[in-house]
Amino acid sequence: MRSLSVLILEDNAFQLMALHQMLNANQVFSVLTASSVEAAKESLANRGGVDIAICDLQMDGPDGLSLIRFLAASRQARAVIILSSNDRSVLDGAAHLAREQGLWVLGSLQKPASATALRELLESYQECVQCECEQVPATQVALRLSQEDVRPFAPGQGVGDTAPLDQWIAHFQPKVSLDGTLLGAEALVRWQHPRHGLLAPDSFIEAVEYAGFIEPLTWHMLELALQLSVRVQRERGKPLPVAVNIPPSMIEQEHFAAQVLALLARFGLPASVLTLEVVESPALQVSTVHLEGLLRLRMQGCHLSIDDFGTGASNIQRLLQLPFSELKIPAAFVRCMAADGRKSAVVAGALIMARKMNLNVVVEGVETDCDYRAVQALGRPTVQGHFIARPMAEADLLRWIKQRESVELRSTHALADR
Repeated sequence: MRSLSVLILEDNAFQLMALHQMLNANQVFSVLTASSVEAAKESLANRGGVDIAICDLQMDGPDGLSLIRFLAASRQARAVIILSSNDRSVLDGAAHLAREQGLWVLGSLQKPASATALRELLESYQECVQCECEQVPATQVALRLSQEDVRPFAPGQGVGDTAPLDQWIAHFQPKVSLDGTLLGAEALVRWQHPRHGLLAPDSFIEAVEYAGFIEPLTWHMLELALQLSVRVQRERGKPLPVAVNIPPSMIEQEHFAAQVLALLARFGLPASVLTLEVVESPALQVSTVHLEGLLRLRMQGCHLSIDDFGTGASNIQRLLQLPFSELKIPAAFVRCMAADGRKSAVVAGALIMARKMNLNVVVEGVETDCDYRAVQALGRPTVQGHFIARPMAEADLLRWIKQRESVELRSTHALADR
């Protein structure tokens, strides 16, 4: 394991010693220890930042949340591990708070900390740092991207007229029914950067939005998704349904619906192949003109999905305001659902509500067999996640589809021969 520097905030002398020994056993010898938040700040000021900060939540005086806030502001720890004897809901809440402040949360441990669990978190940190994988948040990678990495669009320039669009590519993640039938694919942006390699969206979307390029990028993704649908239609006789994320700012534009329909017409595709996934935003303002455009899209057969359902303050209100045909349950509610009755209750409630509102449901973030079986026990939604397939390039997706068809065909013949 590469030499790491770690800060431990823990006011229990025995547990502090145990954590220190666990780190040493994992070849981590650069360890700062602090029994209070002020001592932790002083150590960081004197010795410099660390790779990982292990933060106990409950302290005499300022608590671990105070240190998390300080680390988010000062950037003196690249990642944090949250430690507490509180129940899992408190740990999860603290982890969410840290992520909202831009910190990379490796995980959370209930006391007494397990040596095995700590080692796994240290190893995951090493792996992510080495490959700059998707788990590393934008604040860890985007800082290395200068403004020169993106060339601004000149007024009036069309999509495809500037170099970055050639570097922005689509990876596609399949969506299937619980019996394994392919129902479509979601287009997910990747940046094939000339210097930084293949980047996941968390590492550049914020910079793209800040630079004002999110709309050209979105239209580019729509084109790539519809190109895939046309190619599948040409090769297999039927277009593949595709889904594309749409920023709320585009929904607010008066001519957005007309432009989408024009794009579909250019590709010769029915509107029913396209799902527009809208991430909930309190700032989203939809006038009667915009609502009319969205209704027109729906009347033509286009699907409208409310993404990350349950994470926005006004999701329910938005469902009543806009003509959604689908809701997506985010991965945060699905991971480890089998072992968490609260998550199961949230997902079950969403499925019941969707059924009463005649909405389709997509459950994303299905990453394990346990997740899959837990979803299966609650209903019959569409599922998406690493357990089914990871996001992949277009050519890989086409091979994936062909392989699945070959397996299904062999199974059909085997049944017919019985």
